[in-house]
Amino acid sequence: MSGPSPFGVPRSRGSYLNHPSIHPTKLSTQSGVTIAEFLIAVAIAGVILAQVCLLWLYSSRSFAAQMNYTDLDQRSQRALDTLTQDIRQCKSVTNFTTTRVTFIDYDNKLLTFFFDSGKLIRTKAGVPSKTLLKDCISGEFSMYQRTPIAGSADIYPTSDPKLCKLVQVRWTCGRKLSPTSPTTSESMQSGRIVMRVK
Repeated sequence: MSGPSPFGVPRSRGSYLNHPSIHPTKLSTQSGVTIAEFLIAVAIAGVILAQVCLLWLYSSRSFAAQMNYTDLDQRSQRALDTLTQDIRQCKSVTNFTTTRVTFIDYDNKLLTFFFDSGKLIRTKAGVPSKTLLKDCISGEFSMYQRTPIAGSADIYPTSDPKLCKLVQVRWTCGRKLSPTSPTTSESMQSGRIVMRVK
């Protein structure tokens, strides 16, 4: 139907059909995340984060334990070097137990090494005491005479300080990284030291 509209505006066929109010609008569809999907994603992320934290903790403790072991070994080596240097210059042994040994030093002064309360201590007349080693779990001295065992490279042990020519010292050190962590211990350190002056 054509002709002027009641308001004086020409109207053409289908003008009402083309009016936007005649056609229904299309609802836009939007994708979203459900609560279940969100919870699953959070759970997966939590598991991954926990694994990363455990790996970091294990690596940190392993590194700290290795550094602790290295430090113990270096301290033991320095203590053994001091013992070797001092005992080689000694003239004789005057007193001996498995945890304490006393020598007459090259200058005729008494020189003593002993284990006490987890420490290896050096004392000498007229010289302040010196702690050579800490964190000792065990430690002991042994004496040997100069006579070799027949058919062997070893020598006979002795309990008489007058017959002592060689002193053996052994110890094991250990340390805890924290009160709840296991003790990190080094392998036993051992050395046989000959008194060259005697």
